[in-house]
Amino acid sequence: MAALVSVLEQLGPKVETAERWGTELAGILAGGARLLTAGNGGSAAHAQHLTAELVGRYRDERVPLSAVTLHADLSTVTAVSNDYGYDEVFARQVRAHGRTGDVLVLLSTSGASRNLLRAADDGRRSGLRVWALTGPEPNPLASVVDEAIAVDAPSAACAQEVHQVIVHLLCAAVDAALGVNAELHRDGSDRIRHATPGADALPRLGQD
Repeated sequence: MAALVSVLEQLGPKVETAERWGTELAGILAGGARLLTAGNGGSAAHAQHLTAELVGRYRDERVPLSAVTLHADLSTVTAVSNDYGYDEVFARQVRAHGRTGDVLVLLSTSGASRNLLRAADDGRRSGLRVWALTGPEPNPLASVVDEAIAVDAPSAACAQEVHQVIVHLLCAAVDAALGVNAELHRDGSDRIRHATPGADALPRLGQD
């Protein structure tokens, strides 16, 4: 808990980046484009959590937003992995589903997963805006995407915990940009910016 609180206290400008991403994403999705996400292991769970909050809802009712997790289609994942190798599992789906103007969000605590690096490369070649949540910099993924939020965490587990906070901040910013629950969005962001050690340092997040 102490490590998590320490990392949250240091987020600072990265909170503003997450909020800006959310604001930009709201405009992109409201305009008919799509979000694609991917990750491996625990990062896959966080990537799928993000799309679930957008297709469903974060806190309050709003229109559903188009968001697809690339590892959730098991038939495609196993077919591509079997025929082309696991390094190609996300990149091929990016080429299939991504369109110019879409957004691709990749999550990786190491920032070194080859399948995500290939997805990032193909995403940018296809005209997608590519963002990443990673562990500490420098790392390969942060260097090849359009923009990254790199979490200077002492362990992969701690980085994943902070990634989940950032996912919720991003969702809150999307809702605020769409005119949904703006007051709660400001409250949650302020809690992160002004966090102090102890239980009160953690933001109140959505319900599951």
